Amino acid sequence: MSIMSKTAELAAGAVAREPHPLDAIFRPKGVALVGASEREGSVGRTVMWNLLSSPFGGTIYPVNQKRDNILGVRTYATLADIPERPDLVVICTPAPTVPGILEEAVKLGIPGGIVISAGFKEAGPEGIALEHEIARITTGKMRVIGPNCLGVMNPVVGLNATFAAKSAKGGAVAFLSQSGALCTAVLDWSLKENVGFSGFVSMGSMLDVDFGTLVDYYGDDPQTKAIVVYMESIGDPKRFLSAARRVSLEKPIIVIKAGRTAAAAKAAASHTGSLTGSDEVLDAAFRRVGVLRVDGINDIFDMIDALSKQPLPKGKKLCIVTNAGGPGVLAADALAQGGGELAEISPESMTAFNALLPSIWSHNNPVDILGDAEPERYAKSLEIAAKDPNIDGMLVIMTPQGMTNPTEIAEHLSNYSQSLGKPVLASWMGGESVAEGDDLLNQAGMPSYSYPDTAVGVFNYMWQYSEALAGLYETPSVATEADGYNRDAAQKLIATVQAEGRTILTEYESKKLLEAYGIATTPTEIATSEAEAEAIANRMGYPIVLKLHSLTITHKTDVGGVVLNLRDAAAVKAAFAQIKASVTEKVGAQHFQGVTVQPMAKLDGYELILGASVDIQFGPVLLFGSGGQLVEVYGDKALGLPPLNTTLARRMMEKTKIYHALKGVRGRASVDMAALESLLVRFSELIVENPRIAELDINPLLASPERLLALDARIVLHPAEIADADLPKPAIRPYPVQYASTWKSDKGEAFTIRPVRPEDEPKAYDFHHTLSEQTVRQRHLGPHELEERIAHRRLTQLCFIDYDREMSLVALRKTASGAEEMVAVARMDKLSGSNDAELNLVVSDAVQGQGLGAKLTEILLDVARDEKVAAVRAPLAADNLRMRHIAQKLGFQIPAECKEGDACVAKLAL
Repeated sequence: MSIMSKTAELAAGAVAREPHPLDAIFRPKGVALVGASEREGSVGRTVMWNLLSSPFGGTIYPVNQKRDNILGVRTYATLADIPERPDLVVICTPAPTVPGILEEAVKLGIPGGIVISAGFKEAGPEGIALEHEIARITTGKMRVIGPNCLGVMNPVVGLNATFAAKSAKGGAVAFLSQSGALCTAVLDWSLKENVGFSGFVSMGSMLDVDFGTLVDYYGDDPQTKAIVVYMESIGDPKRFLSAARRVSLEKPIIVIKAGRTAAAAKAAASHTGSLTGSDEVLDAAFRRVGVLRVDGINDIFDMIDALSKQPLPKGKKLCIVTNAGGPGVLAADALAQGGGELAEISPESMTAFNALLPSIWSHNNPVDILGDAEPERYAKSLEIAAKDPNIDGMLVIMTPQGMTNPTEIAEHLSNYSQSLGKPVLASWMGGESVAEGDDLLNQAGMPSYSYPDTAVGVFNYMWQYSEALAGLYETPSVATEADGYNRDAAQKLIATVQAEGRTILTEYESKKLLEAYGIATTPTEIATSEAEAEAIANRMGYPIVLKLHSLTITHKTDVGGVVLNLRDAAAVKAAFAQIKASVTEKVGAQHFQGVTVQPMAKLDGYELILGASVDIQFGPVLLFGSGGQLVEVYGDKALGLPPLNTTLARRMMEKTKIYHALKGVRGRASVDMAALESLLVRFSELIVENPRIAELDINPLLASPERLLALDARIVLHPAEIADADLPKPAIRPYPVQYASTWKSDKGEAFTIRPVRPEDEPKAYDFHHTLSEQTVRQRHLGPHELEERIAHRRLTQLCFIDYDREMSLVALRKTASGAEEMVAVARMDKLSGSNDAELNLVVSDAVQGQGLGAKLTEILLDVARDEKVAAVRAPLAADNLRMRHIAQKLGFQIPAECKEGDACVAKLAL
């Protein structure tokens, strides 16, 4: 079982990079150019010249029916006339000709294509039809970039298959853009600033290859250290999020996404729908997978520079050291506007500053060390700040004054650029007089910016990125036990409403659905007459609330459908009549089916909203925030993607203002935050397990130190005519509960076999302590040293997995104390760029010899078939005879040349 991710292994140089289908595009041995031309200024000539000028080492085959040669290179009338099969065909002919060219390329077995030609979906219905035709021809047979793109460059191997005026320099950044014009602008900028790229890709319409595909590709590329994306549309959201989460654990992914407006969001009937704008959902999705979103092009390269030179901060608290008050104040403003905080200087640091600085220093943060500050004062101030545990990062500001030497100060501070263990940024303000010092700092690894607000903006991005990554690595608390869920009752209730031709659940039905998932609600009964309402109220006890019971109306207060604090039978009867009259007058008597009778809950806590709606790109989206009737007015909310665990639930809540109140303010006791996290997890499971739900609001959810209580709920279903297969699906795959089972060995020992969960990390930590050196050597393909195997970061990658791209089954047994311990792991990783997977297995020494390894492998192969995996391979250690026997028994093909004592790879076609 490999703990080390493929990305980490490649980065460490532990394994060779395996061939990938996209290598045909980015590392071709031969390139056919259809539409090659001699005409000055044409796209065909520019691409031809760029290919000829590229030192990529492959053969170029111009295709042109009218000329014998182009730029001195022999031409071919058709692709079929080329004597050797090229890896890549680049097309820059008119759009109507493209399907026929690609059809010929597919017949010849050419694996890669770039369609530079324009005139497709951007041109209207005819262009859309052409794209559909291209998809029909190439899907599953050829990888295609475009159409309507600039082309691609791989500066590492010297390939330039674009019509750009210049070639990019080699480097460690992959740049992916939907805008060809932006590509050329960034290219010009990069040449001026001496920035290089490992890949430079104009995506175009993304008919086939999209951002998710390329994030995966460059995630496995050892030359690439960071991925930068200019995005107009995300492509396949599920594929992008899956790829980004895997890669962001090893390499920063920085995105600038055009269109921060909510124009794409449709109006919805619920509070949640009206609050969930598509751009906000995108932000939530990026946070979920560790992607950093920035606002401007400069921000992208400022962040690449900072991340390559400085460590990430552990928090958002910055110390500003400056020789001028004004720039320090401006920096503090920019910090607060971006969500960062000025660090509070510790008493120890204050004493040290007092001893170092003149008596008239600022005595606060920003630390104004005065205009006559010499290099030594700057350096000592930086040392004091670095040692302060309250400070997460430092910004040094220098303004040129008559008594300062910017270059000398920079020389002195450059010694501290890498040695303080916290990020240090600089702002050398001015022009020619500070230029040399600015260059010295940048070359030493301390990023320097012309203006302090720019530097502060970079720091804010750094701590936001650090926070997002921390969420990926944080181990959640024990998962909510789903044994108490009444899934059958929930599904029957939804089916009943559907069968009656309704899409809106009544409040009574909505609360019953919540109760099926362990979410407490107020006791609620239906009354269809005044007498019935009075009898129920007398039984419940006063005070009482009456609410409209309607099969059609959702927002009851809008029609006078709620009356509170009824203290006797007469008030209940009057309220019944009042609600009936109000509804009849405002919308018609047909919308009144009675009332619900509920005890008046004592509002001794906070009113929250918990909701779910469907985003057109990402499927189900969750909302948490301040609730009540003014929920839209306050706008205090946070969005997240299901499914949640306790860590994700807490991080979602932390984005709201109400979160700080929930933890206790002004002498008020804290809400049970662990219980609230657990409730959010149950709510997310309710949403992902019941895809027929289109919208769900719990508003208000009453939260107090004593209880969490849903006072009102509203649920809307998708129409019955939408087939189950067509219902919106979560962008992040939920826990595959269908693969959980139990098994008893021949020795009578019982095991639970299920997919791994993030909260299994402590069990995985203990499991690795049970493995002997021989077991580790024979079966463990990752690091062998225990300290490496049990490192938190590695165990996180093992336990917090993406079930769409990997499946890890764990076997658990009960200990004498009744706790569960992990005793075996079988892992299947889908191979990037193919439909095959690799299988690895390790079983604790204590349970070997019971057939558990064979059983786990057998179950995992069934999972592989369910997941439509084409073939599985299993690496076999030279002396692992037991695993070799299991592989043979299950039908794996072991190479004939692989004798006992040889390491090899067994394969099984499914």
